[in-house]
Amino acid sequence: MISQPYRVILYYNFAPIADPAAWMEDHRHLCRRLELMGRVYVSTEGINGTLAGTNSRIEEYKKALRSLDGFGGTEFKEDPCDRIPFARLSVKLRPEIVTLRVNEQLDPNRDGGNRLRPDEWRRVMESGEDYVMIDVRNNYESRIGHFEGALRPDVENFYDFPKWLDESGIDKNKKVLMYCTGGIRCEKFSVFMKKRGYGDVNQLHGGILNYAREEGGRHFRGKCFVFDDRLLVPVNPADEEPISYCDITGEPCDTYINCANMECNRFFICSEKGAELMEGSCSEACRQHPRKRPFDPEKAYAPFRRWYHYFDKSFKERSA
Repeated sequence: MISQPYRVILYYNFAPIADPAAWMEDHRHLCRRLELMGRVYVSTEGINGTLAGTNSRIEEYKKALRSLDGFGGTEFKEDPCDRIPFARLSVKLRPEIVTLRVNEQLDPNRDGGNRLRPDEWRRVMESGEDYVMIDVRNNYESRIGHFEGALRPDVENFYDFPKWLDESGIDKNKKVLMYCTGGIRCEKFSVFMKKRGYGDVNQLHGGILNYAREEGGRHFRGKCFVFDDRLLVPVNPADEEPISYCDITGEPCDTYINCANMECNRFFICSEKGAELMEGSCSEACRQHPRKRPFDPEKAYAPFRRWYHYFDKSFKERSA
């Protein structure tokens, strides 16, 4: 089998950084030198990133990050790919590496929930034990894929979860399982739940992506949303059929696009037929809007599905 020439990595580390601005600048230079693409967030609490590059450059990056004080134990979720699924490199300073917006100190290294390995997670699911499982992702992520029996909060942002929890009515004596894409949101939300009095809080270590690799995605339905040009990746080879539906035609579908109307830009599920019918728009009003992007049906279902891949070359050049 021919190996793929590129690799995507997803990672985080809650390791204190004394001077995050200077640290970020050094890190940006490292990523540029290695010709990596993707997004990296840096703050006083650590680093959160997803990057892509050639296999050799990714290995060099991993070695460089792990050589830094406090980052030796950084874990990486990795996927081979035949192209780089990012348009550019962005290395930014943020107040938090994952934004929960609560006015209290949350230290996952000291106060986090019990981390379950993928095999332990599967065994709990299969044990018949009484628990409540929470999908700690946004509604558009859980819509296209989730674990069987999970609560899927109807929230649009991670920082909406504290309010959702206050209104959830979940018994604080009940066993809690939680999961997200790569694990970082659970790191913070597990601490928050414990501070709110939940006693038995457990999180899937490494998230859905690690579970897919270690356990073949058993008990997961649909696909996993990812924040790059791939948009979704398979999890369970035995269950890859769409579990969601096109917002235009109602047919089974799990492909997201942005509305062609630049003043709307709504992120919605749309099939190839729906995209052609509405010229990439989410409604008739948007299809008729004067600021609608030119639609190119030949590119609507290309391997990359971010909005800038759907429209004609002249528009993309003007946008750039």
